[in-house]
Amino acid sequence: MKVITALLLRLPAIAMALAIVPPAYAQAWPTKPVRLVAAFPPGTPGDVIARLIQPALQASWGQPVVVENKPGAGGNLAAGEVAQARDGHTLLVGPDTILTINPHLYKKLSFDLRASLKPVTYFASFNQMLVCNPATGITSFKAFSRLPPSRPYASGGTGTPSHMTMEMLLATTGSKLTHVPYKGPGPAAQDVLAGHVDCGFIVSSVVLPHVQGGRLQAIAVSGKERSVLLPRIPTVAESGHPGFDATFFETLLAPSSLPTATVEKIQHDVRAALDAPAIKARLAEMDLRLEGNTAQEAQRRSQEDFAKWGAVAQRAKLQLD
Repeated sequence: MKVITALLLRLPAIAMALAIVPPAYAQAWPTKPVRLVAAFPPGTPGDVIARLIQPALQASWGQPVVVENKPGAGGNLAAGEVAQARDGHTLLVGPDTILTINPHLYKKLSFDLRASLKPVTYFASFNQMLVCNPATGITSFKAFSRLPPSRPYASGGTGTPSHMTMEMLLATTGSKLTHVPYKGPGPAAQDVLAGHVDCGFIVSSVVLPHVQGGRLQAIAVSGKERSVLLPRIPTVAESGHPGFDATFFETLLAPSSLPTATVEKIQHDVRAALDAPAIKARLAEMDLRLEGNTAQEAQRRSQEDFAKWGAVAQRAKLQLD
């Protein structure tokens, strides 16, 4: 009887310990090397994050963690490989647009993106920054809004965050501009710098050095919050369009067949890696905001943004296959 009473008294402490310590499945996975397939080239935010946390994950999992780049088709090439993986040790690194935008633009894929993949966690959020060549004389959102429809704007490619952000803005303002897509944010920024294109929404981590050096004029940022590195630049919402929010995320995705317990373990270990002070500092330098949310939270946000970007794609009559 005394033993039972003692156990009952200890139940609250036991429950608290179980809430903190990862459950027993932590010991069951991984049983072999883990592949992180990056959907975009080396140097892009998702790829950088994967390589930053790679050492911590290897230490935590006791297995090699290999980052492989497989760019192409807006992330669909890598997505297809991971969706069809059956080894339980292949994960996808890429922007949330793979699940929130691509399904609206690519209707003829051999697999269903949203049915085949599920979010594990969102690494970090990022903004697009509306920038213009200083020679245009555009220094405010009001001046940008007066550009005639014939004037070109740059994007990192059709269907990319920069393109979809501008399409959302044009739909919001009722304006029209001529779209000039490039093969990535770097080339898009270079042509705005050279004056070949007036302006563009381009991922902030790419254009920040040029804005800070006075080579590009920043007009607004796309998300709900200002950049911590350029706090003087207003959001689009603050520039006269309340509610405007084009926030994007670098994510970790898994095949839908991956067990929930394994997904929870991966999310737990990834969040621990992201919380390291050196990693947080590096993310801040890239103008990325740490997320590290649960799979359930990531799934909810993915559903919301899927509906939002579907409406933008429909208005712009966008389809890429």
